[in-house]
Amino acid sequence: MNYDIDPELAAALDAMPKGPNGALLDFSDIPAFRSRMEAAGAHLPVPDPDPRVRIETLNIPRDDGTLLDVVMFHPSGTDRARPSLLYFHAGAQVLGSAHDRGAYPYAATMALRLDIVLAVVDYRLAPETPAPGAAEDGYLAYTHLLKHAAENGIDPDRIGLAGASGGGAPATAATLMIRDRGDRRPRLLSLNYPMLDDRNNTRSSREIVDLGVYDRRENEYAWEAVLGDRLGTQDVHPYCAPGRATDLAGMPDTFIAAAQYDVFRDENIDFAQRLIAAGVPVDLHLYAHAYHAWDVFAPESALAKTFEKTWHDYLRRHLHG
Repeated sequence: MNYDIDPELAAALDAMPKGPNGALLDFSDIPAFRSRMEAAGAHLPVPDPDPRVRIETLNIPRDDGTLLDVVMFHPSGTDRARPSLLYFHAGAQVLGSAHDRGAYPYAATMALRLDIVLAVVDYRLAPETPAPGAAEDGYLAYTHLLKHAAENGIDPDRIGLAGASGGGAPATAATLMIRDRGDRRPRLLSLNYPMLDDRNNTRSSREIVDLGVYDRRENEYAWEAVLGDRLGTQDVHPYCAPGRATDLAGMPDTFIAAAQYDVFRDENIDFAQRLIAAGVPVDLHLYAHAYHAWDVFAPESALAKTFEKTWHDYLRRHLHG
């Protein structure tokens, strides 16, 4: 397939370090890939986050006695309760951590710009914890913030959930759990190029096979780690792959950003259409000439800045309005 990529994004793609398979990612051996990523990251400088933001970690007990960490980013000043965004990091549900100090400056800046308490969930990863473990972590984090809102400087009526890429699956599944279990509805659900459906039967999932950012092969490996033998079968609950949900009524206002050259493009558009059909207010944005996570890989590009303004304006309007 010929990819008509935005020139700034194309330059960023060319500059990305590629593995032996010619791609940015290689999930054929997830533990080995994690080790390579950690080794590479160990040599990179870690910038300090904005000093106007206080960072702390909540340790929330699970039923089995283990602890769920939620890293909190509080803008200075405790004169009033702030809205909060419960954030699920990217990483195809197999990579990443809320404790990634390299991501602290981005999170702190976001909390400051939006004047919110940003709460990053250190959800459990696959294959060590198959679905719906990550979503259950999200549900636990949300209900904990509701119950302990006052002591964390949070307005319980203004808590949203957000997920990027792989984080979109547990963010969406946790939102389904919140609805189904009768808890207070979140203010919003924000999804940036989310990973939602394990079936890989859309046109975009068949088209994006050799771009080198996040292609069909990596998506298949990731979903196999998340679901194991359930992959592609009828025995997959929406809490494990939320794109399979057939009842979307009662979901909160939702923001979805998708990219033209993304394996997730069509499942994102389909999910938005089904939300709309269920009566859910949806802001859907499809970015032409963009690939998966373009704002991360080309953050200074005009397309990334346009997206960030649109996304942040949405969050301000819904969390503060």
